[in-house]
Amino acid sequence: MKSTMLTIAAAATLAAGAAAAGTLDDVKAAGKLKCGVSQGLPGFSNPDDSGAWTGLDVDMCRAVAAAVLGDAEAVEYVSLSAKDRFTALSSGEIDILSRNTTWTITRDTDLGISFAGVNYYDGQGMMVPAGLGVSSAKELDGATICTNTGTTTELNITDYFKANGMSFELVALENSNEVVAAYGAGRCDVFTTDRSGLAAERLKLADPDAHVVLPETISKEPLGPSTRAGDEQWLKIVRWTLNALIEAEEYGITAANVDEMMGSDNPSVQRILGAGDNDYGAALGLEKDWAAKAIKAVGNYGESYERNVGVNTPLKLDRGVNSLWSDGGFLYAAPIR
Repeated sequence: MKSTMLTIAAAATLAAGAAAAGTLDDVKAAGKLKCGVSQGLPGFSNPDDSGAWTGLDVDMCRAVAAAVLGDAEAVEYVSLSAKDRFTALSSGEIDILSRNTTWTITRDTDLGISFAGVNYYDGQGMMVPAGLGVSSAKELDGATICTNTGTTTELNITDYFKANGMSFELVALENSNEVVAAYGAGRCDVFTTDRSGLAAERLKLADPDAHVVLPETISKEPLGPSTRAGDEQWLKIVRWTLNALIEAEEYGITAANVDEMMGSDNPSVQRILGAGDNDYGAALGLEKDWAAKAIKAVGNYGESYERNVGVNTPLKLDRGVNSLWSDGGFLYAAPIR
């Protein structure tokens, strides 16, 4: 049975790869980018009262649309559950998945998708009502825990409780808002997901201050955008757009000074922006100023981070490991050269 399932998975991957070829042409022909996002995660992908989507993951969609189409607004956002997101990508319903999704070996090999990079380094945490009187996850033996189905959180929480000799009861729901509602109604003692997700979902509770995130981080969750497997050109477009936003921060290129920086004497800046004779877009099937368009649309990585999830936003997330490598963080983009 196992070998049969592997054969089916391999066949699906090959079929997805064949269908994926030509995404760039399809996006150009449609005049818009179909981007898979969450069901509403503040700071990452969330619609406002007028229906306009904003967030760190949304900025990734907008940057790619700007690089490819010259228009950051040419995006159709498709709201997806954790369970349905990969099927939507592999089937061609969307062109890119930019939805707080962890890069794992299983997802990278069995689902017919390819990860383009990491735009947020995270880890799984746990939130409890302050009134529970708990200060450590190791005090949660016998707890009832709410989370989303179809995510890495279920396996992580199972591993953590087993390793610490504790038992728990899992309540897994498909819709993220249902999870928040169940936790808020007292159906479970604990809400577990990525720590950034806890900061975001906590804002949906009636009294956010009545809930605390415990200190333990129980997993590695490198989050990033992904594309269908088999279309190397499209994968590279998404990957290098992300790299360009990170490199832009390194060299002080911002949304406001792109035009001015076109005249920089720094060869690295010239290469990123496609200034002078530099044309790294041609190999991607894009215009020479593809990166400049992306940066002008959303700013560099640091601008996007601070605008959407930084310390001056409701999420109040400091850069931490998501700082540039030169500032002691993990962010290290492959160079455009």
